[in-house]
Amino acid sequence: MTGLIRHFFSGSGRRQALIAAAVLAALTVAGCRGRKYDNPITKDTQQPDKVLYDKGIREIEKGRYEVARLTLNTLINTYDTSEYLAKAKLAIADSWMREGGSNGYAQAEAEYKDFILFYPTMEEAAEAQMKICDMQYKQMVKPDRDSIHMIRAEEECRVILTQFPNSRFAPQAAQKLREVQETISEGEYRIGVYYHQKGSLHSAANRLDNLTAHYPLFSKADDALLRLGDSYSRLAPRFRPQAIQAYQKLVREYPLSPLVDEAKKRLTGMEAEIPEADPVAFARMKYEQENATPRGFWGRNFGFLSSGPDVTMAAKSGQPAMTTLRPSLPVSVPAAAGQQGVSDVTAAPVPADTSALDTQPDARLNQPAPPSAEPAKTGQPEDAAKKDNGKKQSKKK
Repeated sequence: MTGLIRHFFSGSGRRQALIAAAVLAALTVAGCRGRKYDNPITKDTQQPDKVLYDKGIREIEKGRYEVARLTLNTLINTYDTSEYLAKAKLAIADSWMREGGSNGYAQAEAEYKDFILFYPTMEEAAEAQMKICDMQYKQMVKPDRDSIHMIRAEEECRVILTQFPNSRFAPQAAQKLREVQETISEGEYRIGVYYHQKGSLHSAANRLDNLTAHYPLFSKADDALLRLGDSYSRLAPRFRPQAIQAYQKLVREYPLSPLVDEAKKRLTGMEAEIPEADPVAFARMKYEQENATPRGFWGRNFGFLSSGPDVTMAAKSGQPAMTTLRPSLPVSVPAAAGQQGVSDVTAAPVPADTSALDTQPDARLNQPAPPSAEPAKTGQPEDAAKKDNGKKQSKKK
């Protein structure tokens, strides 16, 4: 194996790898261009809108996507009451998806969502949503990298199960969702393991507790529960109930795990009850073991070269989580750990402030003081007396 890797990274090995990649890319492009369209209309007619539709489909099959879109848009703008209007709009979205790339996928997603908005009752609406799920799924990367497409794929695949539960794409979407959640869980698991090995037990317990509660179908949930119980048991005596619950959950819900004996040993040492295995969980784990997908030669030896995640360990059965993973309250907060008493974190409304700062004018504005009222009062009698003296003098004259 070491010699094979050394040969791969040598000069000749690199050239061979580049040649193989170029041939694979050429075959992929040729396959997309020569592939027949999935949803053709077989109705034989010479109506002008049907002629335009057929021409657009032929252009898509030949890989001339821009010409196809121009032709189909001509159909939509010219024959606004055509029976092929919905099919033409769907074909435009398909052309963007076949073109590929980040720009092509973004345009295709926008077109598919428009199609679902205008034609929600058509059978093709579920197909359009499935293609949106597929596009986000294809853009996923490894668990330790950017998770934006994982989150988007989880959201879009979940839409099929909620809005189109009776469509023929529902089982396929459920499996895609399990694989997406396996990738998301792997990323959370690696972070939790890092904190556990580093000794940051509060952070490890926070990550692993949230992971095992939200994604029970994760292939390494048993190991996560064992590390979760170990983190709680090493934190403080007040976390002993949480440690016991983690070990008991491992024994009860993952009975075929090789870590069950270790969990039972720790429960015995803590003088805690050892629960019985759940029959439903036992049947599910047995089904998973019998239907596990083995990794091929390329995945075992060159999987590190792939940009996409490895989903061979994803569950094949069970209900996937129907909500998005949210950050949980850290276990270091007393309320999060189930402790009684007053938490260190409190919130209260701010009382109204009636101090002079709120009631008096701002001194920094240099506003002139208001005129006093007393001079006006003293001046009124004087003014009246002057008027009376003036009247008396005028009468004497």
